[in-house]
Amino acid sequence: MHLDHDASTPPADNIAFEDFLKVDIRVGTVIEASVYEGARKPSYKLVIDFGPGVGTRKSIGQVAALYSCEDLVGKQVAAVVNFPPRQIGKAMSECLTLGFGDEEARITLFSPDKRVPDGARLA
Repeated sequence: MHLDHDASTPPADNIAFEDFLKVDIRVGTVIEASVYEGARKPSYKLVIDFGPGVGTRKSIGQVAALYSCEDLVGKQVAAVVNFPPRQIGKAMSECLTLGFGDEEARITLFSPDKRVPDGARLA
């Protein structure tokens, strides 16, 4: 999947609100972060705790340009938890961690500015 990080891109086509509700975006806390060897772009393998309803999920994220593994452990992040697992190289990504690209396409993670319960759904 290619995502355009250019801020000048016009909005995507309109969708129905019911379609948006199908996307399950939750917040979770990164409990492990390690360098993902063999990725085309510098990436990390994250283990994220989404609380008792969702549990823990693994995610491969191209966030190494702005974060160290130490920065990520304990950080709350938002992710889509109802996409099917996706093979990324030799690893399986079980959720899509969300972020925004800057002018240099470096990803800044989408995170609540105040702590919320792990597993809280985007409202």
